[in-house]
Amino acid sequence: MRGFWRALFGRRARRRWIHLILGGALAMPYVLVGSVVIGPLTGVSDVFTSLTLQLGSFAVGLPLAAVTALFPLTRPISVAAVRALCGVPADALADGPPRSRAARGRTVAWFTLHLGFGGVLSGMTLALPPFAVTLMALPLFAGLRDSALALPEVLHHTWALALTPVAGAAMLVALAGCAAVAGALLARWAPVLLGPTPADRLAAAERRAADLAVRNRLARELHDSVGHALSAVTLQASAARRVLDHDPEFVREALAAIEDTTRRTVGELDAVLGVLREAGDPASTAPAPTLAADLDGLLSRTRAGGLRVQADAVALDPAALPPLVSREAYRIVQEVLSNALRHAGTSLTLRLARDGDDLLITAENPLPPHPPRTRPGGGHGLRGIADRARLLGGTTEAGPERGSWRVTVRLPLKASA
Repeated sequence: MRGFWRALFGRRARRRWIHLILGGALAMPYVLVGSVVIGPLTGVSDVFTSLTLQLGSFAVGLPLAAVTALFPLTRPISVAAVRALCGVPADALADGPPRSRAARGRTVAWFTLHLGFGGVLSGMTLALPPFAVTLMALPLFAGLRDSALALPEVLHHTWALALTPVAGAAMLVALAGCAAVAGALLARWAPVLLGPTPADRLAAAERRAADLAVRNRLARELHDSVGHALSAVTLQASAARRVLDHDPEFVREALAAIEDTTRRTVGELDAVLGVLREAGDPASTAPAPTLAADLDGLLSRTRAGGLRVQADAVALDPAALPPLVSREAYRIVQEVLSNALRHAGTSLTLRLARDGDDLLITAENPLPPHPPRTRPGGGHGLRGIADRARLLGGTTEAGPERGSWRVTVRLPLKASA
């Protein structure tokens, strides 16, 4: 019994009833337009004095509602109302205007059903409760019976008058039952008529993929730029501390490298975090580092950390590289140097060469006798290098080779297209 009353008068049922009344309110302008048509056709000046004419006005107004449902904002507004009042899971409904003819047709069907069911239930909600309350009060108030016009003959019998409260309560329960059934039907049909179409699912998947790509790009840029800078600054400061008393010239060079590294990294960090800024914020003007702009500076800052780097550019002019390839190659070289600073310890040989239509980056350093322990949360450097190469259509190979650790990256020079 408790479940029965909850189904009729529970919170979900009440909210769905409100949704139906909202549909009735939306139907009223169309009913008024329908009355303008029905009145002249029937020769009646006031169609609202007849239930038949009111239903006729309602029948004329619904097709007009179906036409206006073709406006793009109809589906977003309907979906918002269903999510708020009908208890339908949010992911079962589509977002945004319909994208296809079939989706527009389903939106028209939903809007017409909502206004049709809502108009009927709103009329019942306005008419039945006062009548039911009057029936329930008839046995208690003789004046009410005397003032009531044209009471049915049967109500003059005592037994019939005693049953009027039961009839009034039954009418209210029946009204609640009709509202609950209509609300449940609309809630069941909502995912079918307002649910995402294949085009909506594809658009949502594309949005998620774009968001994921931005997040991955942000994580990769932060790891490569800030991670390299912190590693370099840490090693530069450590080297300067060890020789502070007997090699002041090296200390000055290390401090200058730390200053330059942090200054550049702040600019790069501002550029990377610009991805997170809102549309109204001014964009960062910090240029993305490239091989042509900062390869020598990158090598010099790395050497200041104590790593001996031998770099050769074979038949290659960094300034002639496509900007996209030059930028990604800079990040790859930066990550290679950062890994060598953390793990190799002493020296690294870097070679940049043009191999046909490809840029070939090769880095080799001796394996340490006791490999350092991997820090918690580390281990993303080689994965980031591989991701950058793959996005440009290139390849990456990394691993031990004859007592050395060797990284080979091949980037197509036509990747900027």
